[in-house]
Amino acid sequence: MSDRYFDHMGAHFAHKIYSSTKGSIRLAVLTRDLQEWLPAICEHDQSLRVLDAGAGLGHMSAWLVQRGHRVTVCEPSAEMLEAARLRLDGLESSYPVEYLQCALQDVPADSQYDLIICHAVLEWLADPAAAIQHLNHLCRPSGAISLAFYNRDALIYKNLIKGQFRKLANKPLAGSRRSLTPQQPLDPRDVHGWIAETGLTCQAQSGIRVFYDYMPAEYQSLATESQIIEHELQYSRHPAYRGLGRYLHCWLRPNQAD
Repeated sequence: MSDRYFDHMGAHFAHKIYSSTKGSIRLAVLTRDLQEWLPAICEHDQSLRVLDAGAGLGHMSAWLVQRGHRVTVCEPSAEMLEAARLRLDGLESSYPVEYLQCALQDVPADSQYDLIICHAVLEWLADPAAAIQHLNHLCRPSGAISLAFYNRDALIYKNLIKGQFRKLANKPLAGSRRSLTPQQPLDPRDVHGWIAETGLTCQAQSGIRVFYDYMPAEYQSLATESQIIEHELQYSRHPAYRGLGRYLHCWLRPNQAD
């Protein structure tokens, strides 16, 4: 299996992921988490050096730029990188945004960042464990990594409640090369093993879309998006539901961090 990038799919990606309730939930959980977790590595109004690895269309980069941070956007797809540039260049910022058209594995190992964003990337890579090792090399000892990955447990549960037992038994859970379903859903136990082996500690975790993806369409239509987001935020860290998130969001610190 090779790494998967999204050249010539930017508009489709934007429509399917970001212009939807699913995308709104994801952004709400991620930004809520970062608002709560960032004070551990920076004082109020402190500017962090940030790497957004696999930045996509630049939504998280925009959120960080608007809060005064110095952002480097890393994205291997030329189309996605240009879309991120168009989003970010219109924002007021004290610092110019840096753009790297490359995979996260190709970011120079001697670069150092206070905060690394790596959301919905690992599941598209041939060697996600090696990618976590590289993220650790890029993270300053006092810094942190915001890691979100596609949760294999949630995909299994979705198939179980749909009664798709034959699919679970006989077919891989990976999406096709032409779909937006990740090609390598990740087992959280594997991911946390790689995190520990790399010398990182997971200090906090939230589930992203802990119930919305399991709702029948007729029930989804009965609730407003704001109601859904409110309750996703409420239950995203509940121990009974956190692990059902379609994505898991982890706050990682180097073991030597204060």
